[in-house]
Amino acid sequence: MPRAPNGMPLANFGDRLLAYLIDAAVLVGVALVLAIPTVIGMFAVFAGAASAAGDNPNAGLLFGLPLLIELGYVVLIVAVQYVYHVEMFGRTGVTWGKRAMKLQIIRTDNPGAPIDRGVLAKRWATQFLAGTVVPFFSYIDGLWQLWDKPYQQCLHDKAASTIVVKVG
Repeated sequence: MPRAPNGMPLANFGDRLLAYLIDAAVLVGVALVLAIPTVIGMFAVFAGAASAAGDNPNAGLLFGLPLLIELGYVVLIVAVQYVYHVEMFGRTGVTWGKRAMKLQIIRTDNPGAPIDRGVLAKRWATQFLAGTVVPFFSYIDGLWQLWDKPYQQCLHDKAASTIVVKVG
């Protein structure tokens, strides 16, 4: 079994995938809860714009408001992901998925040093922001660990100089 510089066993692909799926399920649940008021707000704006369309020549401007609401929703979801993967992780030391799979992130340069916000933000930005902008980056990033040697790092791990180890 491959080992980290501190002797801990490296997390395997299956454990990391399950941890990712658990974290994704948590974030999808939050996104769905936040989508309910967003959709209600968009329908309310559409209804108001449609009823005022005959009387007000500027009512057409209201039809652009749902796009702003949707943009606000997207920004809120990105903020929720940041808080979950960076701020919550910084406080508890693991996400819920990593806790369930008994995984931990350590630094490659100093395995005993704590993971700070800058390292976590770099991991998050590489994984989620680059994955949003660059086509197929998320797949390449996640699969990279299958052929990476010696630490089985994903691209976001390489960017932040981290590795994922099994603690239990």
